[in-house]
Amino acid sequence: MAPPRNVVKIAVQMRDAIPQLIQLDQAKPLAAVLKEVCDAWSLTHSERYALQFADGHRRYITENDLEAEKLLGGLQSPSREVRQEALRHLVLLATDMTFAQEVISRDGLQRLGTIIEDGDDLGEVLALGLKAFLELMEHGVVSWETLSIPFVRKVVCYVNMNLMDASVQPLALRLLESVTLSSPALGQLVKSEVPLDRLLVHLQVMNQQLQTKAMALLTALLQGANPTERKHMLDYLWQRNLRQFIYKNIIHSATPLGDEMAHHLYVLQALTLGLLEPRMRTPLDPYSQEQREQLQALRQAAFELEGESLSTGLSADHRRSLCAREFRKLGFSNSNPAQDLERVPPGLLALDNMLYFSRHAPSAYSRFVLENSSREDKHECPFARSSIQLTVLLCELLRVGEPCSETAQDFSPMFFGQDQSFHEFFCVAIQLLNKTWKEMRATQEDFDKVMQVVREQLARTLALKPTSLELFRTKVNALTYGEVLRLRQTERLHQEGTLAPPILELREKLKPELMSLIRQQRLLRLCEGTLFRKISSRRRQDKLWFCCLSPNHKVLQYGDVEEGTNPPTPESLPEQIPVVDIRALLTGKDCPHVREKGSGKQNKDLYELAFSISYDHGEEEAYLNFIAPSKRDYYLWTDGLNALLGSPMGSEQTRLDLEQLLTMETKLRLLELENVPIPEQPPPVPPPPTNFNFCYDCSIIES
Repeated sequence: MAPPRNVVKIAVQMRDAIPQLIQLDQAKPLAAVLKEVCDAWSLTHSERYALQFADGHRRYITENDLEAEKLLGGLQSPSREVRQEALRHLVLLATDMTFAQEVISRDGLQRLGTIIEDGDDLGEVLALGLKAFLELMEHGVVSWETLSIPFVRKVVCYVNMNLMDASVQPLALRLLESVTLSSPALGQLVKSEVPLDRLLVHLQVMNQQLQTKAMALLTALLQGANPTERKHMLDYLWQRNLRQFIYKNIIHSATPLGDEMAHHLYVLQALTLGLLEPRMRTPLDPYSQEQREQLQALRQAAFELEGESLSTGLSADHRRSLCAREFRKLGFSNSNPAQDLERVPPGLLALDNMLYFSRHAPSAYSRFVLENSSREDKHECPFARSSIQLTVLLCELLRVGEPCSETAQDFSPMFFGQDQSFHEFFCVAIQLLNKTWKEMRATQEDFDKVMQVVREQLARTLALKPTSLELFRTKVNALTYGEVLRLRQTERLHQEGTLAPPILELREKLKPELMSLIRQQRLLRLCEGTLFRKISSRRRQDKLWFCCLSPNHKVLQYGDVEEGTNPPTPESLPEQIPVVDIRALLTGKDCPHVREKGSGKQNKDLYELAFSISYDHGEEEAYLNFIAPSKRDYYLWTDGLNALLGSPMGSEQTRLDLEQLLTMETKLRLLELENVPIPEQPPPVPPPPTNFNFCYDCSIIES
């Protein structure tokens, strides 16, 4: 009778001992096999021994070796069920770095590549093959640039097919995104082989995962294109109504927007606004006929009737004098407006904004200019000077020309609400500036103060993330100068408190107790755990992992999780690090996972969110690397880890929390001195109203 397929005969030898020929049951744990071999030689403490290949690389045999060999053998089985089962196990185990290295060293990627290129099964086998391939590649052991052109073309075919399994195309799109971001040469191949119309088709499918991966590949292609190609691509996408589709069917979808999609919408917004950078960096050319005509058109739009009546019959010198006077009325600091627009930024972008305002809101433009040019009391608001400075301000607020962040999700929904969003935003902002100027009764000497108030009005309203330009207009106009002063005063009083010597002494006595309270809160936050996103050296990952502190504060536990699932329980997490083994906490550029990224602007946000812990792993030093999902999570985790290691918590968040607690506790103590009763329980929440009919009286402020 033939032995079972999982039993093989191998020879085992040891120095100064008679070699053994044993039957190795591959289903049996390696520890049990070692014990049997040691028993045959009458050796105790089998856990101190290991098997090693006698020939070739002389590598030690681990459970990973046996499992990798078994699974890779299953991939070559003629049975579809065996191949499918091997792929399922491979996907589960491929997230482990050690196992992945074993599989890769045994030509596992080539075997998976054969399954993907053959495409014999376009269903679950292909999906599992793509997923296993991606899992292995994400470890960074093998470069994406080593992939062959036929392999990439085959994956492109899966993306371009009309009838394809729903589980295959998101994985194929994800693979092509990685290729595009990692290899310029292969990225050009993907760009030429995957039509933009095909990605638009995927975006219109009501499948959130497919939409997200299609958007990921789209933004990757845009990032890899040169500025001219990028402009052509974005112009085409806008013509195909991509903006309207995103606004109606993704941003306002009934399904909540995922973090990855929010990041890609941020990238799309940043790249689109980046098209304005050349105009922002280009000064006006006084010898350009086109630009001179644009300036004259701006002047004529404001003073057309006056200019027509006065210019007839005048000499050339008188006409030049009249033009210079009108440019002064328009708000230019120099009689020659070209000198005002030589400053970069904003360069020609300021001229573009002024022309857009004059052509698309002619009544508001004429009213703004004529209302201010006719005043003689130094309270006139200079349109051109205001427009130039406001364009600089908008570029700063919207980060025009800055590299895309690898982690940011801070896109503005109203950006996708209309065409020419930057110029439309300017039209709202310049009218707000005129309104605020009048509310402040400002003069020319107050110009910088007015700009500071306008910056605050715009920044506060943008932070509310209004979903449309009209909603932004309503909210920003409601934030009057008086309201800004009230908010400033409230915040100042809240932060300053009282500075009397007895109160300062009380605050010092309260600090240790409140710092202990903050420490408890930070450790509790670590026990609750956080979902972190994996980031490789070349691309933003869509994979998540969860880390938490055990309830007894003895162990850090972590493991991979699927997006959209509930946070796992600490007991279910496969990996753990004893707190006593932790050596140090590293932050920013000291972290090993960002150290090699260089010091470019695009990595600034990554440095600000990166932290690592170094710990003892056997006789070696190992690292657990983190990228916090937000600045607040970064502060909470670094504070918590410092508290865990007995180091001081010195973050900005700790300072703010301590200040808030000190202010609250001081006020409570003062109320007690005044015999004001403070209830132990908060007052009850009033019941909801039974009548939901209401009327909102909105007085529209005329622009």
